[in-house]
Amino acid sequence: MAADADPEQIEKFLDGLKCDDKGLVVAIAQDVDTGAILMQGFADRTAVRSTITQKKATFFSRSRQAQWTKGETSGNFISVKSIHIDCDKDSLIYLGVPDGPTCHTGAHTCYYSRVDGEDGAAFVDGGGAHGHEEAMTTLYELEATIKARRADVVKEGDKPSWTRRLLDDPELLCKKVREEAGELCETLENDEGKERAASEMADVLYHSMVLLNLQGVEMEDVFAVLRGRFGTSGVEEKASRPPKKK
Repeated sequence: MAADADPEQIEKFLDGLKCDDKGLVVAIAQDVDTGAILMQGFADRTAVRSTITQKKATFFSRSRQAQWTKGETSGNFISVKSIHIDCDKDSLIYLGVPDGPTCHTGAHTCYYSRVDGEDGAAFVDGGGAHGHEEAMTTLYELEATIKARRADVVKEGDKPSWTRRLLDDPELLCKKVREEAGELCETLENDEGKERAASEMADVLYHSMVLLNLQGVEMEDVFAVLRGRFGTSGVEEKASRPPKKK
């Protein structure tokens, strides 16, 4: 729903919300790029209206009995890019970009303590790896693993991981990225099927992410670029790029 939507249409939408007996619906803020669930709160009619029109994640505080916009105190706003409602019309998702840490603890999200697994909160007080293990999608778990491998201290005589070998040898890394990209193309050229294509794409993605790590580029940066290209002609976007360094 656009920020400049017809006010009457917005009110009609708000009339259709299935609020609880306190006039509230669940509101979940999710990072539009990483997919991370940032926080969950509640919103009344006024908070939802404000989120739609102002494009800042806004909730209703049950403890203070007042509306509040995330970031009004900390400065860590969540700029909302789109709003989605579930099939029962009693919960919303605010897809947005956080300006900083969402959790009052300083964590990126409020969901940083894992429950299951060997170190989970169901088995260990605090839960999570050292009490801090953010809920990650597959892509970001891979990115975190690559970061960890780069930080590993390789003792003399120990065999480094493949990731560490790539990080320590840019020439080998670039060779593998080109090699894997070629093998991905061959899956189409040779009609090798979906399973082979998925496998080769996984190789391209992994090696490319290692290369990005070496340059200090995060997947969040890549997704932000992609998001900025939505609705733009690919030809026009490419023509607008600054020339490559020679």
